[in-house]
Amino acid sequence: MTNRKYYPWLLVALLCIIGCLNYLDRMMIVTMRSSIIEEIPMTDAQFGLLTSVFLWVYGFTSPVAGYIADRFNRSIVIIGSLFVWSLVTWLTSLATSFEYLLAARALMGISEAFYIPAAMALIMDWHSDRTKSTAVGLHVGGVMIGQSLGFIGGWIAETHTWHYAFHIFGVIGVIYAVCLIFLLKDRKEVPVKTDVVTDEVTEKIDFKLAIQNLFRNRAFVAVVVIWGLAGAISWMINGWLPTYYKEQFNLSQTEAGLYSTAYFFPVMLVGVILGGAIADWWSKTNDSARIWLPAIGMLIAVPAIFIASYTTILWATVAGFLVYALTRPFIDANMMPILGIIADKRYLATGYGFLNLCSCIVGGVGIYVAGALRDGQVNLNIIFQVAALSMIICAFLLFRLKSKTEGD
Repeated sequence: MTNRKYYPWLLVALLCIIGCLNYLDRMMIVTMRSSIIEEIPMTDAQFGLLTSVFLWVYGFTSPVAGYIADRFNRSIVIIGSLFVWSLVTWLTSLATSFEYLLAARALMGISEAFYIPAAMALIMDWHSDRTKSTAVGLHVGGVMIGQSLGFIGGWIAETHTWHYAFHIFGVIGVIYAVCLIFLLKDRKEVPVKTDVVTDEVTEKIDFKLAIQNLFRNRAFVAVVVIWGLAGAISWMINGWLPTYYKEQFNLSQTEAGLYSTAYFFPVMLVGVILGGAIADWWSKTNDSARIWLPAIGMLIAVPAIFIASYTTILWATVAGFLVYALTRPFIDANMMPILGIIADKRYLATGYGFLNLCSCIVGGVGIYVAGALRDGQVNLNIIFQVAALSMIICAFLLFRLKSKTEGD
């Protein structure tokens, strides 16, 4: 099967389903906030901490997870990650206290951290320069579908119990992990960069050497900062958008979940696929296309967020956040290809792990601080506007990255 021409795209389809489950399992909790708090009383800061702890643990685990994906079989790492986090999802359904939920979210952070670096690197292994942004974009599209289905958590919580949602999707993930044993395979031979000084390109991957190789590269350090800011922006908006709709427009939990996930993430799906396709097309005539396009997308999103957070008209708020949802994902489709341009291909998963580390640590802090500010009576619209201003910094750094890449 792996010798067939269609297998690289079949691989993307298989990974799309995993990515969907990955983000559905982690996003459900933000859409069932009211149901959880009714049963397990907690402050907004504590509720924000449930996501922050997940992100912090996820982030600190990501570099090691990426190294393991570079060092060993990527397919086995992916399948193992799916199996374990699905088991943890099922165990979350048994929670009866804040401490149990916090521990479960930390365990989910560890287990899910092994997936994204390995999956992104495996896609890069199987796809050429002509299709890699589109392939990555389609995979991230699977992630967007999982996020857009997050409202299911709030719906199940209102119609049954919030425990039931974690139980169902935990079982589904375990079954799918077993099926993938027969379908997911590594590529036997992967080309590596030949302009890197090394004794043998086939030498074993060493974690210390990988760190030295990556962080001596100024372009990689810049990308880490960019991805960290982008992650903070994304998590601050995604994590608190359901609450914003509910409180700003007096919506029910299900209605707020619908506006913040079912409408929002399908547009992000279109945006990430569009961002990958445009980058692959534009890169034929412009070597900086994969860098310029995300910067342009962020600059378009900035005024949209300001309009969405200022207005008291529901349709205008929805429209503003949908513009953000369309153009913000351009960077998601192109970050791994950018990493492939600036870094040693032997360390792609490790490098992406460090990107996740920075993104999740900064994002987790952002979500927790947002919750603490809410406890201090600071409105979410101000928090969203700060996130919008941060996108200007990201765009500036991306344009600077173009200059540095050309200079090198």
